Amino acid sequence: MSTVLYMQTNGADQQRGHVLLIAGDVASRRRTVQVEPSANLAALAIVPTPVLLGSNVPSDTTYLDGIRDQNALLMRLRTAAATPGPLLVYLSGRLTADRRQQLHLALPGSTTSTTRYTALPWEWLGAELRTRPAGLTTILLDLAADKHAWPLLQEYGTLPDTASAETYGVIAPPGFPGSHGASTYTRHWIEQLRLNPDRPASSRLHALTVGSAALPPGTFIIPAAPEITAPVPRPPVSNLQRLLAGDTSLLQRLPGRRQPEPEPQRRPDEIPWDEAITYELPPGAHQRVPDVDRTVQAESRTVPVPQQAPQQQVPPRPSPPVAAPVPQPAPASAYQYPAPVPVPQPVPVAQPPAPPVQPDPRPHIHELAAAGRFHEAAQLAQAWEQHTLHAYGVDSPQATQWTEIRADLAKMEGRWLLATQLWVAAGRTRLAHQAPDAPEVMAAATSAHYCWAMIPTPRDAIACAPELISLLRALPSLDRRHVATAQERLQYLHAATGGR
Repeated sequence: MSTVLYMQTNGADQQRGHVLLIAGDVASRRRTVQVEPSANLAALAIVPTPVLLGSNVPSDTTYLDGIRDQNALLMRLRTAAATPGPLLVYLSGRLTADRRQQLHLALPGSTTSTTRYTALPWEWLGAELRTRPAGLTTILLDLAADKHAWPLLQEYGTLPDTASAETYGVIAPPGFPGSHGASTYTRHWIEQLRLNPDRPASSRLHALTVGSAALPPGTFIIPAAPEITAPVPRPPVSNLQRLLAGDTSLLQRLPGRRQPEPEPQRRPDEIPWDEAITYELPPGAHQRVPDVDRTVQAESRTVPVPQQAPQQQVPPRPSPPVAAPVPQPAPASAYQYPAPVPVPQPVPVAQPPAPPVQPDPRPHIHELAAAGRFHEAAQLAQAWEQHTLHAYGVDSPQATQWTEIRADLAKMEGRWLLATQLWVAAGRTRLAHQAPDAPEVMAAATSAHYCWAMIPTPRDAIACAPELISLLRALPSLDRRHVATAQERLQYLHAATGGR
């Protein structure tokens, strides 16, 4: 049944806007509803039309719930496209494809054999909206792709062009367990409207929604949100953080890039806590590998200490230690008085040699990682970590910093399981010595959560989930969405693996 509701407001017709809400076929799997379009339209019905549209111009709203005739739907779409003012088109339901590999929004009653004649072709949507002025049309999607449409999305990486319309939304993969009522994306989209009285731009609203919603892994986001959350204040960025984050401008000042920095070098025990690695890398900046280690202890522990590391894997070695010089008597003067009675002098005692100052190895480690020599960089970092463990203890700040450096190297290489385990270990160690709201503790926890979300193997992700969630729960100042998102993904992983 289709329902048309009008919101009448005084104003000139040439300024009218329109909101068109379309509920397609229910997306389900094994009798479990994944996307319930009728529930989504019911949730949107309580939102005022000016808020939905993002404009105070006079506007009409059309609800199409349960429509089965593709030609009747085309007429409604054509009428909405003729609106001279702003237009919002919302689509929810099952995305499918016909035998000619053309995408369609399935309508109630659409089957595999009748898709071409009973569903809404995506190309119709683009054709009707193509003549509208740029900047006046927004398409909002909350869809789930079936097994016929998902391979096409994976192949092309995007939806067919909708001309001048701005398109935002999500397309969930087939097979994920759904939720009762309104879909996650639509529910959080409405929530962001409630939290932001001054309606954000559609691009910002989409970014906030993606950042807050616990979307199923592999969800197709249109477009990928560049701004997930508001900037989080962080401590001042040190030279080490800039180097490991990819800022090599500091290295450009080196003559031929062969000598260490001209500034004084510091030993690992002189590095303060506030220079720990606390930055996040963008999601698209890493490569995935087919397999990762299952435990932190899986890496080799036979790497020699930094002073014995193989050549081309350690920073330039300092000069050999030199014993303190023994004091010598002053040279005799050319004019001498009679020799006085000799007085016994204390015998000079040789001073112990001053310990050599090790050059900071972190710039060199970064250069190895930036050149793709991850194995050498990891070996060198682990050698320094072992040296620091023996010198200062397992839970020392110096050892924790090297754990975080190794975690960042694993993240850069795409070894998500190892990176998660190292970040969790670093967060636990810091939490034992620092307040739960310390920036370093919070950064370690959020980094661990990010890496855990990237683990491709469900069993590996399930194995380290309890320690991650325990760490997240131990931080009262951390955004509670981290815990909720981790728990929802863990439930999805258990369902995907059948509880094994």
